[in-house]
Amino acid sequence: MGNKSNSGQAGHEPVRLDKWLWAARFYRTRTISQEAIDGGKVRYEGERAKASKTVQVGARIELRQGYDDLEVVVKALSEHRGNATLARTLYEETEASRRKREAMAEQKRIEAASFDSVRPDKRQRRLLEKLRRTLIDTGNDH
Repeated sequence: MGNKSNSGQAGHEPVRLDKWLWAARFYRTRTISQEAIDGGKVRYEGERAKASKTVQVGARIELRQGYDDLEVVVKALSEHRGNATLARTLYEETEASRRKREAMAEQKRIEAASFDSVRPDKRQRRLLEKLRRTLIDTGNDH
């Protein structure tokens, strides 16, 4: 049990899920990684997992990162946090996940563009404020 070199991972040391997510730069700290796992925002092979779950190469991990839902396949193991280029080699995002994420980003852009056109400009804000004051003044006179 204490011999980590016999982990069955083709010479790789076993890596905890929370450490792997941190090393792959999905979360800024291991604590945040653990909280995401405990909060059910991370699924390992389609099921909720504990932070101590051992990650294996080829495993499918689903996680929520901000507003994005990602699905990645583990390509390599590491318990050491490196630069972003190195972290990107630890996983590969699935094509379906990439398409879904890009579609959501486009939808957010469209919503943001339509929201800006609805907001009143400076002149319209002044007219609205004048109307509000008029309505409040006439309501107080009764």
